[in-house]
Amino acid sequence: MRAVEILRQDQDGVLSPCERPKPEPKAGEVLLRVRAAGINRPDVLQRKGLYPVPPGVTDIPGLEVAGEIVAGDLEDSGLKIGDKVCALLQGGGYAEYCTAATALCLPYPQGLSDVEAASLPETFFTVWSNLFDRGELAPGESVLVQGGSSGIGVAAIQLAHARGHRVFATAGTAEKVRACEALGAERGINYRSEDFAAVIREATGGRGVDVILDMVGGAYVPRELSCLADDGRLVFIALLGGAQAEIGLGPILLRRLTVTGSTLRPRAVAFKARIAQALQREVWPLLAAGRIKPVIYKTFALEQAGEAQQLMESSQHIGKIVLTP
Repeated sequence: MRAVEILRQDQDGVLSPCERPKPEPKAGEVLLRVRAAGINRPDVLQRKGLYPVPPGVTDIPGLEVAGEIVAGDLEDSGLKIGDKVCALLQGGGYAEYCTAATALCLPYPQGLSDVEAASLPETFFTVWSNLFDRGELAPGESVLVQGGSSGIGVAAIQLAHARGHRVFATAGTAEKVRACEALGAERGINYRSEDFAAVIREATGGRGVDVILDMVGGAYVPRELSCLADDGRLVFIALLGGAQAEIGLGPILLRRLTVTGSTLRPRAVAFKARIAQALQREVWPLLAAGRIKPVIYKTFALEQAGEAQQLMESSQHIGKIVLTP
């Protein structure tokens, strides 16, 4: 099969088309013919040598795909050969074929294309797990989404808005701010020209937001704690702004704040399967009804994976970047 491999893992790591053997599904797995594969920040980090591949997992990057089941273990899954599914992977998505845990395969939401379906798994698994499970976003609560124009951001804004929450979002240009507001953010905040903490405090009458979904970290953290409501939760899903922060611990004690975070790739299949079940129950109907819509910025051929990752690193995009084998 055609695939894309990492020739060198460093700051300037290189992706290159290659030929690889078609993978063989193990017990509890299926073989998928890949029709589209999403690009994600962890793929870029893997290319740079900053995101280790779990033991026993292919070195081919790619954490989400959409395609057809062509073989594998389908017992008690409700799926069959020929079904179109999107799947969360441990790796291997930048290829014509890949294996996926059967429990992490979800049918396409009604009406979605291959490209749209491929944009869902990594994004919505991450958002649901961190915003609603770990962040415990409850009815009537509000949320600030950092990086609102990213793939994660556009999913988080839409999902929180569709479920009735007040949503605020940061972005780096006026165009991206408008895009966030069009997706359901009550107020988009240009982090280059505005102090997001001051905007949040003003918009909430000094109360603050209940949950912050953060992919930045670093110098953002003290300001994020300052604009959390009492009993608020700060949830990290990435640290693009740095892994170190200096904070005062007093407010955490006095206002009962929670600082937490997670990464999805190392977690067990059983843990991710529970997220898959929640998505099919809570999110897939919203997608089928058009209340949430995939936001696709650009598609690339498989052999153009390097260009696709360069676009992601530039942060010019709004929404998802997808490969089409």
